[in-house]
Amino acid sequence: MASQALPARGARLGRAVAPGLVPVQGSVPRQRDREPGATVRAVVLALPAGDALSTRRRSPVAAAAVWPLARHLVREGAGEGVTAHLVHYRFRGWNGGHAHPAEDAEWAVGETVRRYGDVPVCLVGIDMGARAALHAAGHPAVTSVVALSPWLPPGPEPEPVKQLIGRKVLIAHGTDDESTDPELSYRLAERAKKVNRQVCRFEVHSAGHALHPHRAEVFALTADFVLGCLLDRPFTRPVADALAAPPPLGLRMPLAAGFGRSLRA
Repeated sequence: MASQALPARGARLGRAVAPGLVPVQGSVPRQRDREPGATVRAVVLALPAGDALSTRRRSPVAAAAVWPLARHLVREGAGEGVTAHLVHYRFRGWNGGHAHPAEDAEWAVGETVRRYGDVPVCLVGIDMGARAALHAAGHPAVTSVVALSPWLPPGPEPEPVKQLIGRKVLIAHGTDDESTDPELSYRLAERAKKVNRQVCRFEVHSAGHALHPHRAEVFALTADFVLGCLLDRPFTRPVADALAAPPPLGLRMPLAAGFGRSLRA
């Protein structure tokens, strides 16, 4: 990889996700712009999955997979000034020590600050995007991170955790995930909890990598955490308990069936 000339290509932010969508042909729907004059108080940056090694352009399929969650977060928080953008990577792959998606995520946070000013940012990633979110959390504007089914390949050096100090962190992983090892995300959460008490991890029982059987619960959990962090809303009791509990309790918290349908604690 180091000996190859990489294509000259820049990362970019997708258009702001809006709750009202205009159906068009293609993998990611076109959206209406935000209402003129709408004040943005907080921003979610959605980071799609990718490949271990690739210099191809971003995957439209991966972008489409993270789109519904970004739209759900905007629907839940748009009335209080929350907007979201998908991050379009320069390259589809992590590419070893280049860690291109992590660099792109950090660039995206800086671009967010340039556009919107001093607003809190939450990084929400899936698979490789989750790893990028965790790596880019050290940017001063980032207040929180959500890592869903994070891709954390074993290597000679442990994943960094010091950049998570001062951030609230949620990790959720399916217990039946055969693509990314849930035990590795537990170990990372355990190490992160030692330097930052504001870390929690939920286990989605009987769910695989895409978390499809419990999509509604995962969306509700993510919204509860993200909007609690960005808007200072109270967390539901399971999230508050998971953040407060010592390991292993707060890092192996089961995601209950029907989460989000009960009244907030």
